[in-house]
Amino acid sequence: MSTTITIVIIVVVVVIVLLVAWGLMRKRREHQRAEAEGIRERAAQQEFEVGQREARAEETAARSRATKAEAEVKAAQAEQLAQQAQVHHSDAADSRTELDKEWERADKVDPDSKSDDTKS
Repeated sequence: MSTTITIVIIVVVVVIVLLVAWGLMRKRREHQRAEAEGIRERAAQQEFEVGQREARAEETAARSRATKAEAEVKAAQAEQLAQQAQVHHSDAADSRTELDKEWERADKVDPDSKSDDTKS
């Protein structure tokens, strides 16, 4: 075999190897594109579900804030009622003291009162 034929055979083999490699890379890229498209389709389907979950989370957070605000209002009302109750207790105690004084005064004024006899 001559050198020229050997070089031509080597060149043809290299060209065939390059064509096969190019074909395999092209096929691999097509497979990767198809795989990427499948991933994108699944991601698009999950996008809706994730959006729903985010909306539910925001709704729950809003309800939480509203409930907390209501609780704060109720706590303020309870504190106000406790203060009013304390004022009423104080007024009632003062009224009881005044009433007891009136009973004592009535007993002192009444000549038939037995409490006057027990004090003597």
